[in-house]
Formats: sequence, structure tokens, C-alpha cells
Amino acid sequence: MIPEKIEIPFYARATIFLVGTISLLAILYIAKVIIIPIVFAIIIAILLHPVVNFFVRRKINRIVAIVISLLLTFLIIAAFGALIVSQASRFTESWPLLVEKFTVMLNQIITEASEYFDLNPQKIHDWISKTQGELLNRSAAAIGKTLVTVGGIVVVLFLVPVYIFLILFYQPLLLDFIRRVFDKSNHSQVNEIVSQTKTVIQQYLLGLVIETVIIAILQIATLLILGIEYAILLGIIGALLNLIPYIGGLVAVALPMMVALVTKESGWYALYVLAIYYVIQLIDNNYIVPKIVASKVKINALFSIIAILVGNALWGIPGMFLSIPILAIVKLICDHIEPLKPWGFLFGDTMPTILKIKPIRMMRLKKKSL
Repeated sequence: MIPEKIEIPFYARATIFLVGTISLLAILYIAKVIIIPIVFAIIIAILLHPVVNFFVRRKINRIVAIVISLLLTFLIIAAFGALIVSQASRFTESWPLLVEKFTVMLNQIITEASEYFDLNPQKIHDWISKTQGELLNRSAAAIGKTLVTVGGIVVVLFLVPVYIFLILFYQPLLLDFIRRVFDKSNHSQVNEIVSQTKTVIQQYLLGLVIETVIIAILQIATLLILGIEYAILLGIIGALLNLIPYIGGLVAVALPMMVALVTKESGWYALYVLAIYYVIQLIDNNYIVPKIVASKVKINALFSIIAILVGNALWGIPGMFLSIPILAIVKLICDHIEPLKPWGFLFGDTMPTILKIKPIRMMRLKKKSL
């Protein structure tokens, strides 16, 4: 006798979904120290997998191929880090002068604004001094937390390479585990889903890297042509912030505009930066992202912002950078699994045709006339 299929009511399914979501978010927050390095390692391992396969096809031992790939990655990251540190040291040396110039400019703006709006400039200065003192006190209190955070980052820097090596080494075991989770009748479909998802994820992540390099070159060239100081540092920071959709672009253009206002005699340079960065953003949105970044992965603005806010709330700044790649991976998996396809459609930016629904009263009148 075949047992009858039990239909779970909608309210029960909704409750299970909400409780499961809250539990998942709580686990992600509590275990973030463990999860963040693993997520970074998985993303980097996916990117390095074709490189490892390249060396393996050249008859190089798999372990040696993984070590070579990790060394090449380390050298690239070390060179990139050395460039940022050298530029940041120059910026740090000039920081007091920039603060002094910014203070003078701010005082001029306050004086002009107080005359125009008939306000007492002394009250504005007192409020700024009070706010500045509170910020300094909070910064001093946060030194201990910063040291703990730096210590955690150092631990992560040691853990991530180990995770990457182990993920690449045990990749056949992990893939076989995924197959064994499902019935044998579904193995062919699982293999197809895993293969397609892995390929598209690699294309997407590689596209993000290429996009970041192109945006950095365009922004650095723009700032050098305009003669803005610290062009290399600001261009690299802007390209990295560009990985955070919508919010990152605003911060990326605000930084060079502030430097231009402080270091240049004319305020027109800040407007030039704004105009050219806007053109770069148009090029990025209309050409680089559709052509270079994997076109199959398109996340709509609503869920991009939600993912960034959730990532920031759970994991801080690393969560903001990881939120979009993770959401893209989730969308890819949803797109290849039949029951989850509605979720993949919800995360995407494909707009359905708007259905025109006729008013009920008009339909009733037509029926009566007939």
C-alpha cells in the first residue's frame, strides 16, 4: 500500500522557511571567523582550478601544480600589496597637510554659509570641535578592537592558503560527495549541473578580476591626466570599491573629489573628476559588465543592495565584498535546479511583460450587455 502524500499547509511552510532563514543567518554571524576564510578560499580555489589543470596536463604532479599556482597567486598579491603600501605611505606623510587645507576650506565655507543664512559661525565651529572630540574619544576606545581585528586578519592570511590547497587537493572527493548525496538516477543531471555551474562561476569571477583591472587603469589614467595627487592609490581603491554595486561607486568618486578640492586651487577639478568617473561608470555598466563579466549572471538592483546590507551586517567589510559573488553563485545554482528556478528568476534582472488586468466592473458590464 502506497502511503498518502501529506500536504503541508502554507502557513506551516512559511514558518519553517522563516525559522530556517533566521537560524542560517544566526549561524553565519556566530561562525563568521570560521566561515569567512573558507568562503574566500573557495572563491580563490575556483579561480585557480583551471591553472592547476593547465600544469597537470603538462605532466606535472598534482600537488606540485597546486603549490606552483599558490606561489604565483602569492607573488601577484604581494606585488599588488607592495604597490598599495608604497602609495599609502606617501598619502600618510601628506595627511596632516591635507587635513590643514581641508580645515581652512571648511572654515571658509562655514563663514560664507553663516553670512548667507544669518547664522552664528562660532556655534558651528563649537559643534564641529565637539563632534571631532567625540570621534577622537571613540577612536581611542576602538584601538583595542582594531588590534584584535588585525590579529584576526593575520590568522586568516595564514589559514586561507591552507584551505585553498586542501580544497584543490580534495576536489575529486568533494565532487564525489556531492554526487553521492543524490540518487544514482540523478547522477547525470548532478554532473551536468556541477560542470555548468563551475564553468560559469569561473567565467564570472575571472570577469570580475578583469573588470577591476580595467576600471583601475581608467581611473588612474583620469587622475594622472587631471594632475590629481595619489592617483594610483585612489584609482586602485576606486576599482575595488566598484565591486560593491551602487554604494561603492559613490564612495569611489567621493574620495578623489575631496582630494581634488583640497589639493587644487580651482573647484572645477572636482567636477571634472565627477564627470569623467560618470563616463567610466557608463562604460562599465553598458560594455564591460555585459561583455566581459559573465552575461549569464545578472543580479537586479534590489537584491544587490539587500545582499550588500546583509553582508555588512553579518560579516562587516568582507561581507560587503563577498555578498555579490555569493548571491551570483546562489543564483547560478538556482537556475540549474528545477524547484529553485523561481528564486533564480527573482534574483535576476529579466523583467517579465506587464499583464494588463481589466477592471472587474467593466467585465461584468460587458457580460450583462451580452
